[in-house]
Amino acid sequence: MRIAKLAVSETNIKKAAGRLLKGSLVSTEIQYIQHILGNTATQAQLDEHVVAVRRMPWASIVLPE
Repeated sequence: MRIAKLAVSETNIKKAAGRLLKGSLVSTEIQYIQHILGNTATQAQLDEHVVAVRRMPWASIVLPE
């Protein structure tokens, strides 16, 4: 069985956050998820990272310039 992958876009991350969280993600959190997952990911991977990013300390989310 093949598991479909979807684009790790800002829109898809916001949709996942809307389903899983009570609030929305800020742009830094979205950029972090995009950086970690790359261009494509499964829905399960996307959901896992959306939930996990809210539990992470802010210092580990902010990417160095």
